[in-house]
Amino acid sequence: MIALNELGPRICILGPSNSGKSTLAQAIACKTARPVIHLDQLYHLPNTHWQARDEAEFRQLHLNAIAGESWIMDGNYVRTLPDRLTRASGIILLDLPPGRSFLRYLRRTLFDAQRIGGVSPVGQREHLTWEMTRYLLFTSRGHRPRNQRMYEEWTLPKLLLSTSTAVSQAYRDWDLSLEHR
Repeated sequence: MIALNELGPRICILGPSNSGKSTLAQAIACKTARPVIHLDQLYHLPNTHWQARDEAEFRQLHLNAIAGESWIMDGNYVRTLPDRLTRASGIILLDLPPGRSFLRYLRRTLFDAQRIGGVSPVGQREHLTWEMTRYLLFTSRGHRPRNQRMYEEWTLPKLLLSTSTAVSQAYRDWDLSLEHR
């Protein structure tokens, strides 16, 4: 497995919804003392339940965020990925099976409802929706081949984590806090 420091000072963490991107980003940020940037927080308006910002505003926030000298950034937003990759020094792709992401979603909505997208906005609660269930179990399956093709094309230092065991191994190898899992 690649050493954490080989990924450099600007790490992109990509993968399907509820795969653990935000949790891993937070753990790496705590270990490295780098700022963590959750793209969901840039894309969605604060104090709303997933209400999107204006696209131009989101793109400007994204450009401002990637301009930093160091960061751990989680989220996909593939339309902004080319800009992000021009600044990134390393990439982690979480490619867990859709059923695993769905189980994480159930756990979050049923037992840890204060967490939304790996973060805990004040006054918001996550709740189970048919839209997200359908997305996780059906739509996200179609993204896996695209994600794997992109992964093969990336020339930056990179790591593919495609099982829960591989994710756990990364936490151990990098001495990351399990509190963030």
